[in-house]
Amino acid sequence: MPTASPAGTRALVRELLRPRRGLATAGFAVMVGATALGLLPQPLLGHIVDLVADGRPAADLIRPAVLLVLVAAAQGGATALGLTLVSRLGETALAALRERFVERALLLPQERVERAGSGDLTARVTGDVSRVAEAVRNAMPELARSLLAIVLTLGALALLDWRFLLAALLAVPVQAHTARWYVRHAVPLYARQRVAAGEIQQRLLDTIGGAGTIRAFRMEEEHTGRVSDRSRAAVELTMRGVRLVVRFYSRLHIAEYIGLAAVLLAGFLLVRDGSASIGTATAAALYFHSLFGPINNALVLLDDAQTAMAGLARLAGVAALPAGPEREPEPGPAPEPEPEPAPGPRTGPSQAAGGPPGAGEPSRTGEPAGSGSGSGVTVTGLGHAYEPGRPILRDVDLVLRPGEHVALVGASGAGKSTLAKIVAGVQRPSAGSVRLPAARPGAERAVVLVTQESHVFAGPLAEDLRLAGPRATEEELRAALRLVEALDWVEALPEGLGTVVGAGGHRLTAAQVQQLALARLVLADPAVAVLDEATAEAGSAGARTLERAAARAVEGRTALLVAHRLTQAATADRIVVMDDGCVIKSGTHEELLAEGGRYAALWEAWSDTRTDSPAP
Repeated sequence: MPTASPAGTRALVRELLRPRRGLATAGFAVMVGATALGLLPQPLLGHIVDLVADGRPAADLIRPAVLLVLVAAAQGGATALGLTLVSRLGETALAALRERFVERALLLPQERVERAGSGDLTARVTGDVSRVAEAVRNAMPELARSLLAIVLTLGALALLDWRFLLAALLAVPVQAHTARWYVRHAVPLYARQRVAAGEIQQRLLDTIGGAGTIRAFRMEEEHTGRVSDRSRAAVELTMRGVRLVVRFYSRLHIAEYIGLAAVLLAGFLLVRDGSASIGTATAAALYFHSLFGPINNALVLLDDAQTAMAGLARLAGVAALPAGPEREPEPGPAPEPEPEPAPGPRTGPSQAAGGPPGAGEPSRTGEPAGSGSGSGVTVTGLGHAYEPGRPILRDVDLVLRPGEHVALVGASGAGKSTLAKIVAGVQRPSAGSVRLPAARPGAERAVVLVTQESHVFAGPLAEDLRLAGPRATEEELRAALRLVEALDWVEALPEGLGTVVGAGGHRLTAAQVQQLALARLVLADPAVAVLDEATAEAGSAGARTLERAAARAVEGRTALLVAHRLTQAATADRIVVMDDGCVIKSGTHEELLAEGGRYAALWEAWSDTRTDSPAP
């Protein structure tokens, strides 16, 4: 998974804060006012010292004492308001970042997620988000207040006497050098810690997910050792961080000693020369002493900020990815579908992914679905490779006429699922193009993909269905379930459509999960349906029911079917046989059986394993 550069991370932060400039300005202004009020107690205390040194009566101390109380109350109120505004700014920006991260993560190509490992993505969406959220809620408001206190306190020292400021600044070179040294070592260290956390997450997921296989092969000790190795590496990185922090604070204590000693010496000299009163020197010493808290807080929070920035860079790396493979609708109607080309590799040139705009990306027409040729699909010169030099698809040309049901068959690894994902817009092709119709009136998308690995989201079953049709009424939900033969068992659930399903809820069978997925397809009402072995998860008992449900769900739509069961392919309008990433045959079930060849061999092998196969 990509990790953003510091410049990329800053650019994303600016982009997130830009719509919230008013809130940022208000929060900053209130924090400045609260910090300025916090600078009044020191001169008031210095004034009290002068009154006592001059032998003034006790009644003269009432006014500055009352002012101290009023200043404390005003500062407390202003600080609370400022922190609230800054926290609101951070929380809204963090919410936007989370939403954008999830949006981009859902659009990541599947092979990219598989190559990086689910542990990396899981660590980013859990650990990294938690660290950034903690920084936004606690570190960012406190850091802003501390930095303002440092700047305004140094200004107050200058107002007392510029020589007090000069004495205080003697600590700055040591502090600046220490901060630069710390950042130089902390940034790469914390980045490595986040990577190590992702590796541990991945190792744990692999071990727990494959627990049955690990026990079967008696590999418990080996996998426990691998987890231990990852954990030891992470602990070593953490201890390096602890040692770095200890050295960091040791250097800061030297700076504090230098600064405070210089301010006290300056006060002694100025009072002796009559250039300043005892009260003024007291205020200067108090000002510098009051810097210990903000400076230490800022530097402590700098440690938290480095951890958060490492996590933010990992989040920004995903959030800054392009919005997705689909483009906005293009003007003009789709080209008329041409007769199906002869099987075999395409000899004409194809557009590479790095070519002109639109190359290698599915495109949409501006013609409404269902009108003329606009509801068909045209695949031209399609090629794809998950790894360079190992193509999965090779110059595939394919036309699906409006309302036509085309089944893809072939051996495992022939490229069927890859072609289906590209047509559905889930996968970007390496070369070629796909033209899709516009969405039907009232529908949100032109094409919907249903795979054999459908997910049931936690919550009421009705809400799970409404993911595909947010405005669907209960009657429309029932109609969709009835169409895919699922209404009877849904009504038999404890609370019907209100039954909680998914994690922690009522368990559904594999066939029931696929029926829900087909019902979602009906509710989404796309012009084009892509079914990638959508009936493969059911056992033989549910296979016929799912095949009927799938046939009803795609009725009236252009459909591309990756057929796991050849009985489903036999009922399609046309069958496309694929081998080694190429289309080698195309025709009806009867035509391909009569020709002999690959499909006929597949059908014969399939029929030999079944006693209920229909006659050709």
